Amino acid sequence: MSKLFSFSGTDVFFPGSSIYPNPKESSLLLSLGRDVDVYFPSHKRSRISAPFVFSGERFEPKPSIEVLPDECLFEIFRRLPGGQERSACACVSKRWLTLVSNIRGDEISDNKTTEALNLKDVDSEVEDQDVEGGGYLSRSLEGKKATDVRLAAIAVGTASRGGLGKLSIRGSNSKRGVTTVGLRAISRGCPSLRVLSLWNLSSVGDEGLREIANGCHQLQKLDLCHCPAITNESLLALAKGCPDLTDLTIEGCANIGNEGIQAIARCCPNLKSLSIKDCPLVGDQGIASLLASASYSLAKVKLQALNITDVSLAVIGHYGKAVADLTLTSLPNVTEKGFWVMGNGHGLQKLKSLTVKACLGVTDLGLEAVGKGCPNLKQFCLRKCAFLSDNGLMSFAKAAASLESLELEECHRVTQFGFFGSLLNCGPKFKSISLVSCLGIRDLNLELPPLSRCESLRSMSICNCPGFGDASLAALGKLCPQLQNVELHGLHGITDVGFLPLLESCEAGLVKVNLSGCLNLSDKVVCKMADSHGWSLEMLNLDGCCKISDASLIAIAENCQLVSDLDVSKCAITDSGIAALAGSDLINLQILSVSGCSMISDKSLPLLGKLGQTLLGLNLQQCKAISSGAVDLLVEQLWSCGSSIVRSSVPFSREYDHSPYFFLQVSFHQRSVTRFQFAGFSGARCFCLALFISTWAKLVVLVLLSSNILQWRIENIESSWLWFAFGGSKQVCCLAFTGMGLAMAGSLYIVCHDNSWELFFPLFFYQALLLLVSFCSEL
Repeated sequence: MSKLFSFSGTDVFFPGSSIYPNPKESSLLLSLGRDVDVYFPSHKRSRISAPFVFSGERFEPKPSIEVLPDECLFEIFRRLPGGQERSACACVSKRWLTLVSNIRGDEISDNKTTEALNLKDVDSEVEDQDVEGGGYLSRSLEGKKATDVRLAAIAVGTASRGGLGKLSIRGSNSKRGVTTVGLRAISRGCPSLRVLSLWNLSSVGDEGLREIANGCHQLQKLDLCHCPAITNESLLALAKGCPDLTDLTIEGCANIGNEGIQAIARCCPNLKSLSIKDCPLVGDQGIASLLASASYSLAKVKLQALNITDVSLAVIGHYGKAVADLTLTSLPNVTEKGFWVMGNGHGLQKLKSLTVKACLGVTDLGLEAVGKGCPNLKQFCLRKCAFLSDNGLMSFAKAAASLESLELEECHRVTQFGFFGSLLNCGPKFKSISLVSCLGIRDLNLELPPLSRCESLRSMSICNCPGFGDASLAALGKLCPQLQNVELHGLHGITDVGFLPLLESCEAGLVKVNLSGCLNLSDKVVCKMADSHGWSLEMLNLDGCCKISDASLIAIAENCQLVSDLDVSKCAITDSGIAALAGSDLINLQILSVSGCSMISDKSLPLLGKLGQTLLGLNLQQCKAISSGAVDLLVEQLWSCGSSIVRSSVPFSREYDHSPYFFLQVSFHQRSVTRFQFAGFSGARCFCLALFISTWAKLVVLVLLSSNILQWRIENIESSWLWFAFGGSKQVCCLAFTGMGLAMAGSLYIVCHDNSWELFFPLFFYQALLLLVSFCSEL
């Protein structure tokens, strides 16, 4: 059945009637002689509805099933004994595929052998994905593959395998994309469809969604993204035809408004997840009706870039009794009153995760009310809230007794006092805090109360806050002695003076440490960390710490027995540091990155081979002193060690190569090696590869021409550009055969070995000579 997907997807999908718009149009006839004319449409293969038997100047029609109308063929197909026979018929032509795909399940004649037949997979071109956790088949079409023909083939191919359960269509063929015809085939052939995702489909409108609603009554999850032709009529039909809908996502559908959302609210009482984004016609009426009707089932709500006001937030605060995850993003019409009313509505008792982004209505008063009205809130994320200050943050931390995680991003009015105040006023369950790009943070010497400590904090992340320095870091270490995960990214103000007190204050033992971009940290910090926390350290990232040298690697190799992930990219590491890692019997590295370490040379690669017993990932990108030949030897050595996966990238150490990197990926579980996967080609390598492919093409065509296998039906072929391009005369063919082997072998050798460029110029002149001789022979 693999032929079912041999269509290219670029032809028109013709339902029912003849494919020819005007069979008598004289411009579409191609004359083959004085008495015979065959219909030949432009850009189409010649198609005759019935075969003809030619005898001299007379021809007689022969009876064929193709002359039957669609109604008769439809009746024949639906009476076939099983799905295998119907799938075989669908492989004959697009017309038959159309008819077979339009047969509903209840229209198939009963036959006891239908259930006994087991259809093999017919989806050869559309990759057969694994069965989902719910036990149903899943298919995905993207870009040019998204056509009506493929949808019809999917509907026929999955019918005998339990039916299609999940379908995702992203993008569409620009000329012949997905339309109502394809969705009609899915609705009739896949009644068990449960999940449907439609992205960026401008040709799909209300009629197509109406077909889905009429045929797929088990639909549970619907995702509509950037489908401008879909209006409220589609949601009305889906609400009536798919009452079991539990998950609805609408994004960028400008013609969907309150009427469609209200229909979903009336007919889908089991809705559990709602996400609406960039729909300007959706307002308070739609959101309020949906929240009120699904008060006891709706658990996840995401509202972004909508024209809703404080009324919607008031309804959420009062009727959101089952809401556990709430996201509010870019709501310009929501004010401080909306958040205050939502917090005082006492309906969000089950809320566990709250995310607020780019909402100007978030103020100190509203945030405090939210903290008091959500007693079970565990995760809170605030981004781009310009009017939130230190007082509001501390009041919220004191009110939210169950808070476990706090994330602040681009909240520039929050200063050092608000940051440390929230740590002092948080509850006993508080475990994680994150600051990202908060420009209000300044490095101040704060006198903290001697008995005030945040014993529960385990994870801290401070990224791109230029004002955070040594004094703040030292105070943080005294305040939070149980830290285990520390991330300090892009903090140029951090030095050894501030980080060493933090290491001394941490009592639980550091597990994961990320110091990427901290340019002023030295080997003293790493050595102290390895000595004090080497017994617990598992991950260390020193990317961009240019003062880190071999002394740090020596300390890590001697003290850190549990470290499995080490990143020393762009550090002052040399071959001596790699030798220390390779010579240690305690360390068990799985991932090692030395990207950008220009002082590492070929001498380190044999040492890295010693790590092959445990190494899973290796990054040698931008190591300019390492040659590709040394990497080949490393791959062979790691192969013999039985490593699982090795990933590395090195530059070509040649002056002519200006796009430097290729990636090696070795899979030893499957005993297959992918050696050359180029991220960038030099001009010379691209030319050699094209030379190799073109030479093979010439050889194939010349063989076909010389053996008369290829029968050309173009008049005056000898004077055409095609004949000139492939050699022309017999003398040129003989010359091509004599030098073809040299060209193919040499060009392939050049592509695969960068140390044999002395063969490049002879091959280039050979091709030029071949072209010149061909041109002279034509003259």
